Amino acid sequence: MPLAVLSALAEPTRLAAMQILADGSEHCVCELMKRLDATQSRMSRHMQTLKQAGLVTDRRDAQWVRYRLNPNLAPDTRAILEAVMAAAGTEERAAA
Repeated sequence: MPLAVLSALAEPTRLAAMQILADGSEHCVCELMKRLDATQSRMSRHMQTLKQAGLVTDRRDAQWVRYRLNPNLAPDTRAILEAVMAAAGTEERAAA
């Protein structure tokens, strides 16, 4: 599991999507597309990878799919996610 999680988070678009979902709300794939400047097919592939890694859950809403952070993450998986997102935030601040 940790390898799948780290692999899923290693791609910048997927990591950015997780940072958006970290607010605890559901987000439509259409919103993620706009915020991350990604096509629908590309964003859907990324979200499928995150879902397969167990990081997100989804819910169909008419023609769109809504995603949110998996509320049932194992404690070790949550710790990995938080550490990776904190490190990414540190890198962004250092680059600014």
